Amino acid sequence: MQLSHDTPASSSDGFVSELAALLPAGVVSVEEADLEAARADKCGHRAQGRPICVVHAGSVEDVQATLRFANERRIPVVPRGAGSGLAGGANTGTGEISLSLARMTRILEVNAADQLAVVEPGILNADLNAQLLEHGMWWAPDPASKAISSVGGNIATNAGGLLCTKYGVTREAVLALDVVLANGELIKVGHRTVKGVTGLDLAALMIGSEGTLGVIVGATVKLRPLVPGTVWTLGAFFPDERSAASACAAVTAAHQRPAIMELVSRVAVRMLARYTGDPMEGAFVLIQTDDNDAADVAEKIEAILLEHGGKVSRTDDPARADHLVQVRRQVHFAYESFGNVLVEDVAVPRSRLADMFDACNAIAEKYDVVIPISAHAGDGNLHPTFVFDGAEPSEAVWAAADEMFTTAIELGGTLTGEHGIGILKSRWLGQELGGTQLELQRQIKAVFDPNGILNPGKVFG
Repeated sequence: MQLSHDTPASSSDGFVSELAALLPAGVVSVEEADLEAARADKCGHRAQGRPICVVHAGSVEDVQATLRFANERRIPVVPRGAGSGLAGGANTGTGEISLSLARMTRILEVNAADQLAVVEPGILNADLNAQLLEHGMWWAPDPASKAISSVGGNIATNAGGLLCTKYGVTREAVLALDVVLANGELIKVGHRTVKGVTGLDLAALMIGSEGTLGVIVGATVKLRPLVPGTVWTLGAFFPDERSAASACAAVTAAHQRPAIMELVSRVAVRMLARYTGDPMEGAFVLIQTDDNDAADVAEKIEAILLEHGGKVSRTDDPARADHLVQVRRQVHFAYESFGNVLVEDVAVPRSRLADMFDACNAIAEKYDVVIPISAHAGDGNLHPTFVFDGAEPSEAVWAAADEMFTTAIELGGTLTGEHGIGILKSRWLGQELGGTQLELQRQIKAVFDPNGILNPGKVFG
C-alpha cells in the first residue's frame, strides 16, 4: 500500500502515516513486496523481520524530511541504493525505515571543460556511462555489477571493479558530495576543483562509510575522455592458481599496465564449464589492454604469460574477446546454479596473491567446503565464494571464513577491498583495526550521528 496524506492511521502505524503526511503522495510504502525486498541485498543474508516502511525518496527534500522525522523519534534509518551490495549493508529489519535513493537518477550537469558530472545517487553505473558517450567521456569505476549497481551505492562502499588495476577505485573518481546528515541538514563536502586541501577531507571520509555517517544525495564525479585505440584481450589457462598468480605478478613487475587483469580459480572454472557446457580446465587469467599502445602492451604481456606456462589466446576481435571476458563475468551465475552463495572480499598485497590462493584452497579442504575464487589480480583483491546447501551458511562455512579473514590480515591485507563491512564482517573489524582505531572510528560516527539512527548494527556492530 502506498500511503498518501489522507491514509487513516491505526495505533501501530500512526507514525508511518505521520511521516507520509510530510512527504509527497506515494513516497512512503508499506507494500508487502517493498518491505520484503528491503530485508536483503545480494549477500545471501536477510534481516530479522521487516522494516516499518520504505521511503522511495525522489528528491533531496524527501531525504531531509525523513531524517529529521526519524532523528527526532530515534527511529533507525537504513539508506539503500540499488540493493546490489554483498555485505548486508542495506538490509533493513524490524523497527527500521528503509530509505531508498533508487528514484533519484538524474544527471544534473556534464561539464566537458572541467571533465566532471553532477549526478543523483540512484543512477546506475552503466546508464551513466551510456549517457556520457555522447559527450566523449566516461566514469571509470567498473564493478562487475555495473548494469544493476548505483553510483551512490558504489560511493558508499568505495566499490572497485575490473578496471581498478589501471583506473583506480571509486574514491579516485569522486570530487565532491552532497550529504544529508542524521538531523536532516544538507552539507556539501569536497571540491569541484582538481586541487583542494581546505580543512579535513570529509568527502574522503564519506566515501566507503556505508551510510553510517550520512546519506549521499548528490555526487560530483571525475570524468575521463574516452580511451582511444583498439582493445586487445588475452585469455590464458594455467595448471594451477600459483602459476597463474605468479604470471600476473610478473606482468606488474615488468611495469606493464593492463586495463583489466583477472584470475579465476580451477574450482570456479570447473563450475563454469558445467554451467555453460563449454569445456575448459585450469586456472584462468583474463587481461585487456587499451589506449594507443594496446597492441604492443598485449604482445609483451603474452610473452610473460607464456614464460609462466600459460596457454594463451590473444585477440582484437570483439566476438572472440567477449567469449573470453564471459569466463570472468559469468562465474557468479555459475556458482548460483550449484547452491546458495556467500561472496567474500579480501585483499592482499599483489606480491602475496599466490599465497592467499594457496591458503584458500587449504582452508576449503580443511573444513570440507566449496570455495571457488575470482580475483582482481591486478590489485590483489580476491572474491572467495562459499557455495553451500541450505538457507544460511553452516558453522563450517563461518569457521572457514574466520580463518580466511585472519590469514588475509596476517599477509598484510584487509577484510574487504570493495564490498564493505556491512553486517557480515563487523565481528572481525576490531581484529584488523585494533582497539584504539576502532574506538576512534566509533567516536567519529557519534559526532555525525549522535542519536545512532544511521544504519545501526552495520560496520561497527
